[in-house]
Amino acid sequence: MSVLKLKKDMKEILFFCMVILLVIVFISPFMVMVLTAFKTNSDAFTIPVKLLPRKWVTENFPAAFAAIPYFKYMGNTIFITALSVFGQVMVTPLVAYSLAKIKWKGADIISGLIMATMMIPITVTMVPLYKIYSKLGLTNTYIPLILPTFFGKAFYIVLVRQFFNGIPDSLIEAAKIDGANHFTCYWKVSLPLCKPILTTIGIYAFLDAWSDYLYPLIFITKPEKYTLSLGLQQYMSEYTVDWARLMAAALVFVLPVVVCFAVFQRNFVEGIATSGLKA
Repeated sequence: MSVLKLKKDMKEILFFCMVILLVIVFISPFMVMVLTAFKTNSDAFTIPVKLLPRKWVTENFPAAFAAIPYFKYMGNTIFITALSVFGQVMVTPLVAYSLAKIKWKGADIISGLIMATMMIPITVTMVPLYKIYSKLGLTNTYIPLILPTFFGKAFYIVLVRQFFNGIPDSLIEAAKIDGANHFTCYWKVSLPLCKPILTTIGIYAFLDAWSDYLYPLIFITKPEKYTLSLGLQQYMSEYTVDWARLMAAALVFVLPVVVCFAVFQRNFVEGIATSGLKA
């Protein structure tokens, strides 16, 4: 009995050691960014390199904000992110519900096509999208960044569809017996049960819009319309990079993401777990 207990304890110790190792691996880049933000630029590269600052400084933050129109770029990013999250959260469950709970010809085909689009690389669609928006005169506007979110994203639709499939059909049938139509069944029966998965896609949509670099780079060329991900590039000159200021600016840029995940972590995990209850 003691041998079995010893083996069980060893497995638990090994498991926790692996978890701690993975935590260190994943959190170390973030910690380097945080600590570099409180170093001088020379201290960041002084040999031997030390993890902790030799002298803690806070001047990098006001200097970083003054170097570029930081809060202007952040305002642009918040505007795009807010509308993107709103679009995804409003449209995605509508599309997913129609595919999961409404029986209509072609629903399975449409579902298959939506999943197939997830296999198309972004690089394949970049040039056609740019040509379309350019012909419409919508480049250097936020429409190319916001409008697609009001049509849903394939991954989010599939995720929410799986969640709706996990809702018993008996609930929908009971509502129909009481005289509810499809929209009433969606709005008053199914949607209130979707708080975990809606939180999940909200977090995903927030992360996508907040940290998006590629699409703003393609469609936005006017500096006054830059998002913060594009604005951070201005800390890099042709010959040097002010790493201390860049890390200070990046730290403030990352903090909303960390706070968002910390606040909604429970709903996020619950939404991921319950979205696969029923295929």
